[in-house]
Amino acid sequence: MGRRFINQLEDRESVNEVYQVSEKKLRPNRNGDLYLQVQLSDRTGAITARLWNASQELYTSFEDGDFLKVEGRAQLYQGEMQIIATRLKTIDGEHIKHADFVPQADQDMDQLIQKFQSLLRSIENPPLRNLVDCFLMDEEFMAKFTKAPAGVKNHHAYWGGLLEHVFTIMQMVDRIKPLYPQLDRDLLLMGAFLHDLGKIDELSYLCGFGYTDHGQLVGHIVIAIGILQKQVDKAEQLSGEPFPPELLLQLQHLIVSHHGQYEFGSPKLPMTLEAVALCQLDNLDAKLHSFHQLMKEDPNTDSPWTLYHPSIDRKLYKGGSTAPAESLEEPTS
Repeated sequence: MGRRFINQLEDRESVNEVYQVSEKKLRPNRNGDLYLQVQLSDRTGAITARLWNASQELYTSFEDGDFLKVEGRAQLYQGEMQIIATRLKTIDGEHIKHADFVPQADQDMDQLIQKFQSLLRSIENPPLRNLVDCFLMDEEFMAKFTKAPAGVKNHHAYWGGLLEHVFTIMQMVDRIKPLYPQLDRDLLLMGAFLHDLGKIDELSYLCGFGYTDHGQLVGHIVIAIGILQKQVDKAEQLSGEPFPPELLLQLQHLIVSHHGQYEFGSPKLPMTLEAVALCQLDNLDAKLHSFHQLMKEDPNTDSPWTLYHPSIDRKLYKGGSTAPAESLEEPTS
């Protein structure tokens, strides 16, 4: 019998399965008794689990990133599926099929990489083209870039998610360029490629997703500026010419302003046409992807509406008629 993945769990279903654990917390309830709360995950998603009457001994018996055999029951609570555990047991990771625990892109990654490289190489600006070649020839960078997720939980949270997110935005650049001829296509295309590069080192993604110490202390925007400078230095060495300072400044601004607002972690607001465009395209792809995931994974399968999601303060409409049957009947005479 195959494993039971998180996205297959139903309300009141018995659970007896192995999941990867993170975000473990030991807390007191209203009566002062301890309970354990953990985040469990596999390649289909994540779920919160709680075990009542826990102990400090159990809490210290495993670490974030370990694999646990979980026994208990799934429960739908305030629109979210959770697990009420009755037993947790650490499992040796050497006997785990790791592909079951790391989400992966649905697309053929080899084809996606080829399409991405082809589009990036369509840049005609000579200094930018030299910079592109430096990135694409860097095997260590490309190995990380083609494997990294774009996030831990929100949008494109799977192996290859960063590449998929970046490539989608690059395609959108070519779609909107005829409508906005005032945009510098090469600059915006390069900005789409660069904007989230720091996530290759901000996130950990070998087995399960999380944040590295580098990511926690510095963040992907600052990391991306460092990666860009490293490749600019290589481009200058290979070409024997200095990289245009104004062009470098434009690229740096695209990176530091792409979150769009100070409260969203953006050091600067977008102040060029390309920066404004990149911010909007990035937000569009992230929002559409995350909302579509909420619809696709919604446990409320018998309704055209999803459950209420506190994080976005709304339900989402999945489609289909909600009219009651009697309203569709012919009136009686």
